[in-house]
Amino acid sequence: MTDRGISLNFATTRQQWGFAEAVDGCLRAGITAISPWRDQIQAIGLKEAARIVRDNKLQVTGVCRGGMFPALTTEGLKANIEDNLRAIDEAAALNADCLVLVVGGIPQGSRNIVEARKQVSDGIAAILPHAKASNVKIAIEPLHPMYAADRACVNTIDQALDICEQLGETVGVAIDVYHVWWDPNLAKAIARAGRMKRIFAHHICDWLNPTSDFLLDRGMMGDGVIDLPGIRKMIEDAGFSGPQEVEIFSQNNWWKRDGDEVLQVIKERVATVC
Repeated sequence: MTDRGISLNFATTRQQWGFAEAVDGCLRAGITAISPWRDQIQAIGLKEAARIVRDNKLQVTGVCRGGMFPALTTEGLKANIEDNLRAIDEAAALNADCLVLVVGGIPQGSRNIVEARKQVSDGIAAILPHAKASNVKIAIEPLHPMYAADRACVNTIDQALDICEQLGETVGVAIDVYHVWWDPNLAKAIARAGRMKRIFAHHICDWLNPTSDFLLDRGMMGDGVIDLPGIRKMIEDAGFSGPQEVEIFSQNNWWKRDGDEVLQVIKERVATVC
């Protein structure tokens, strides 16, 4: 039986499967939407990845990831923009719903987060003509503030939407519950994103309490403290009805389990928890 409400982000089975194996596992589980990472695409080759997607009629809810724009030098900024142009080409080849951006933090040696955020906006503006020509939507993924220094200096949906307003309709947001569940302005921010028609993806997992690692100890849905049904209702009320993309980094638990088992638990939890 096909489950069209779930997309598997390939980070969830990164330690068990490569690109082709993850697709096979999804098909066994009746999951026909995926979100691969660029290193996984490159490992199998873009042409072969595109063939697998096409032959199996898969929906690619996103390609992870572009971004990482800020740099200390002009040469560094140029190199980061060029890498994002390549990421757009990869997303286009897979007919992905969007290219997800983890925008980047403060370059090592800097303390200027204001400049880092400007470089993010300028970097996205620089790649937009190619994104539009390639018919690829750009989804900014706000990350939890604990990542502001090293991974993402855009930390709330409202910050991301401010950039969207500046740059136009090709730019939207990927709403990952792990990063935004804590925001006291979450409901208003999601409603704003809906009015702007800028929700391009919805990522789910859970926040464990306690957690052993803020990056690599995400929980399976239902094992933590996030109000997943509540957030999903906000997102659907805002007009987004696409698959819930399961993205779990779990070095001590889910990465150690059989991949087919992980997918079966995902299906059960989405049905009963989300």
